[in-house]
Amino acid sequence: MKIVIIKYNAGNVVSVTNTLNRLGVEPVLSDDPEIIKSADKVIFPGVGEASTAMDYLRKRKLDQQILNLKQPFLGICLGQQLMCRYSEENDTDCLGIFDLNVVRFEKKLKVPHMGWNRLFDTKGKLFQGLPDEAYIYFVHSYYCEIGSETIAKSDYINEFSAALNMDNFYAIQGHPEKSGQVGQRLIENFLNL
Repeated sequence: MKIVIIKYNAGNVVSVTNTLNRLGVEPVLSDDPEIIKSADKVIFPGVGEASTAMDYLRKRKLDQQILNLKQPFLGICLGQQLMCRYSEENDTDCLGIFDLNVVRFEKKLKVPHMGWNRLFDTKGKLFQGLPDEAYIYFVHSYYCEIGSETIAKSDYINEFSAALNMDNFYAIQGHPEKSGQVGQRLIENFLNL
């Protein structure tokens, strides 16, 4: 199985690679549209800032490449946010796979939201075999609104989309690659789609 991790200078690539290695997979890191297109599955990790990341994707025409992919695709953290329509982070138009906005947490509590938090209202194959209200690790100042594509929620200051799905596109706000056995199972479930 050929797993490609999209290189776009905004990713937690080492941790994602290590998790895949533990599952017996050696991924390819690439920003080459043809290599990405040839993958069996694509992972779109993310740690960074929305407008800079989108500029990189557009300059390399990866934004259009991503929209045309048919294989299972998983966005992580900033990857999930970039898959939405718009981000308040530096007034950024994103990929628009999910017709949702990404908004900043109000500073009622400490921002960024950092630490372990529960998932609830989970549905679909990505969460198969996980306990109800499993905990994963989050680090984010912005969150995706809840919509029809929401397949898991979490709660910090307010409820938000912890995971999204539409067709072959999956996304998770937390960091499964930093979430121990629960996170490893999430990635394994993605590989088994």
